[in-house]
Amino acid sequence: MTATQSLPADPHAHHSARAESFNAAAAQYAANRPSYPPALFDAVEELAGRSLRGARTVDVGAGTGIATALLHARGADVLAVEPGAGMAAEFRRTLPHVPLVRGNGNALPLADAHADLLTYAQAWHWTDPARSVPEALRVLRPGGALALWWNTEALDVEWIARAAERCARFLVPDLTQAQPKADARTERADPSGRLSFTRRTVRWSRRVPVDTHLANLGSHSAFLLTPEDRRTAFLEEERTHLLTVFPDGLVEETYDVLLLVARKP
Repeated sequence: MTATQSLPADPHAHHSARAESFNAAAAQYAANRPSYPPALFDAVEELAGRSLRGARTVDVGAGTGIATALLHARGADVLAVEPGAGMAAEFRRTLPHVPLVRGNGNALPLADAHADLLTYAQAWHWTDPARSVPEALRVLRPGGALALWWNTEALDVEWIARAAERCARFLVPDLTQAQPKADARTERADPSGRLSFTRRTVRWSRRVPVDTHLANLGSHSAFLLTPEDRRTAFLEEERTHLLTVFPDGLVEETYDVLLLVARKP
């Protein structure tokens, strides 16, 4: 989608197409998307008021299992929930020992008061809060917690800000629709006001080959829905820009993880 094109007449259909686009790119997603730092899970434990070890945890919109694997490594008793066939297949290939059920946050396939902790890593914005908030409250035990988080670009880093501007020019308005700003995510987490979220930001970085960086970028839904020839041309142009900043071919990606945690009374 170019800046001169408009969104489809049916925004719901477009939203669904974006969500489903990951299934055909699950291996690319798993291999190139960033992980999360240990400090994030320290913050989850602090704000949730309990250790992850032994916590009955449901990771919703688990995708290929990036967050699920880390929760499991921290000792959580994790069940993954994932709606997409392609993503679920990749999850089962990489995490065969972790239970996975098909479903989504708008209608969780779980009993009432089942979980100590519900987590959504890069996934809450694919739900409808009018449905997913009541579902979270239904599935959480009293005193349980809902934790939402996203890796967001550290726009105070000059090269990242410039790269984001180039992406926006290429994808507007689609990119901003697919990746809401941090403040917008906070406001949209629960428009009903039934949940009281505490917000925390955790900065971290990783150093990856330029090919990994570009594959990560290309695994976002706005790019996945762009015609392949246009997407390829843009990513090749982006490679040229990046190599002027990182002539050794290793890109320093800096992220601010936005974490929102709310406890059930």
